Amino acid sequence: MKGHSHADTALESSAEGIRALWISLALLAATTALQAAVVAASGSVALLGDTIHNAADALTAVPLGIAFLLGRRPPTRRYTYGYGRAEDVAGILILLTIAASAAAAAYTAVDRLANPRPVIHLTAVALAALVGFAGNELVARYRIRVGRRIGSAALVADGLHARTDGFTSLAVLLGAGGVALGLPWADPVIGLLITLAILLVLTQAARQVWHRLMDAVDPALVDKAEQALRSTPGVLGVGSVHLRWVGHRLRAECDVLIDPDHTLVQAHRITLEAEHGLLHALPRLSAALVHPDPQPRDGIDHHAPLAGHR
Repeated sequence: MKGHSHADTALESSAEGIRALWISLALLAATTALQAAVVAASGSVALLGDTIHNAADALTAVPLGIAFLLGRRPPTRRYTYGYGRAEDVAGILILLTIAASAAAAAYTAVDRLANPRPVIHLTAVALAALVGFAGNELVARYRIRVGRRIGSAALVADGLHARTDGFTSLAVLLGAGGVALGLPWADPVIGLLITLAILLVLTQAARQVWHRLMDAVDPALVDKAEQALRSTPGVLGVGSVHLRWVGHRLRAECDVLIDPDHTLVQAHRITLEAEHGLLHALPRLSAALVHPDPQPRDGIDHHAPLAGHR
């Protein structure tokens, strides 16, 4: 609609999301490199598990960044809704990456339990764990803030993933403390606990991706949409309301009841006003299709011709 430049807004939000991903990727890459150097010097399997997890978290920025770039492409005659669903594909790749990091951390921890090796440079291990926590927490706050601002559930989920990674980094401190107290098995055991934490993150991320793949939305958004439609002058009632996320933008398909005596021009004006209200009520809405239904009168079924096709 005139006065609502949603194409420009979508491009700006994608650009902001891409910028957030690359900045956080650089920060996590630096954190991972420092931790990897300490792993090589100390032989800490707990820190190794945390390093693998941080590396996997950094790499999740790549498919998500590609998805943001694809989402900026205009619709085509084959992809008539555009390429926003690329974010859902990126979500699946992120899940696979997290699963792979869990498997690698578990294998290393079990191997170290079966074949113990000394852990040295405990002070460096502890410092590297603190660096891992700080790096992940900074990335988490940045991704979550940007994700909420642009409406990207995938970016918010990736930020929550980074926050959980930060807490697993703190767990490495427990392993170093256990070794310092003369408990050599503490390091690989903490490595196994980190694996469990990774699996927990995997479960939470899988739930997020599943909701997107199944077109789930927050019911509060449906309530807002219905309220906006009902408050539109000329709308006598609200029928079905369908919302779905396409990338980090919403699309809506709604039915409204209007007076059957209205002319086509009047009905069109009412649906435009209804769409206008939806755009203000749902800031992340990119497009809405509002269908006018004549209010039933005298037992007339205006949808009778379609009865056999539903």
